[in-house]
Amino acid sequence: MVSIIGIPIVLVLLYSGNWVLGVPLSVLAAMGTQEVYRLAAHTGVDPFRLTGATGAAALVLAGTWQGTFSAFAPWALIVVGTVMLISLILAVMNRGATGGPLGAVSVTMAGCLYCGFSLSFVPLTLMFATTEGWGETVGAPWLGVAVIALPLATTWIGDAVAFFAGTRWGKQKLAPSISPNKTWLGLWSGLGATIAVGVAWYFLTAPYLVGIPINNFLVAGLLGGVLGMSAQVGDLVISVFKREAGVKDTGTIFPGHGGILDRIDSIAITVPVSYTVITLLTKIQ
Repeated sequence: MVSIIGIPIVLVLLYSGNWVLGVPLSVLAAMGTQEVYRLAAHTGVDPFRLTGATGAAALVLAGTWQGTFSAFAPWALIVVGTVMLISLILAVMNRGATGGPLGAVSVTMAGCLYCGFSLSFVPLTLMFATTEGWGETVGAPWLGVAVIALPLATTWIGDAVAFFAGTRWGKQKLAPSISPNKTWLGLWSGLGATIAVGVAWYFLTAPYLVGIPINNFLVAGLLGGVLGMSAQVGDLVISVFKREAGVKDTGTIFPGHGGILDRIDSIAITVPVSYTVITLLTKIQ
């Protein structure tokens, strides 16, 4: 039910772009940051929640506002520096030497960057086609959706295939102490699916994304595989955080599906990785 309702909403927001996407995405980043801080609280660390969540939202809004990484970077540096400075001041004034100041500052920054910096690449990726001048045959909104469809589709389809294959046929556990349900068969099945998704994405979008540096299906398949492995890393990161905190889910906002971090754990890695790889390909071609 969550997927049936959520996917159309995501597509509408992505197509709309700009502040229609940026504002709710910034709220999502702030809420995800709060989930990081609640996990930390289970381990005895008390971060500066308002400071970090505000910084996460500001990073997403800055990415939406600027549209390119080169324009976004100075503002991101200002936001991160401000969060750091405020956290340090609060650590000195409110925590002292015995109130866990080092853990508070560290987790405040980690939560802000994990949710805010990673999700800021969603609007940046959507603007990629426009800023780089890719495509000539369809409107700009659909071109942006086509670009970000690569990391999103590889993440979602790879995860679904890994879950199905691992649950049905998987025997050997991948990381039983971190995520008991994950199997090696699930990992390799999901990886194969992401490679196939990358190839399919190339053939579907190549006629429209004219000029994009992913210029053959082999590169697209390889990138799909890289994103598949990145998604696995993102999933395991949140799993190990939950294990340390001793909780099953990061939250309860999505009935039956957990919290925000449970939903964006892989995307928080795959979207920035895809943006980085495409940028590198653009530079070397």
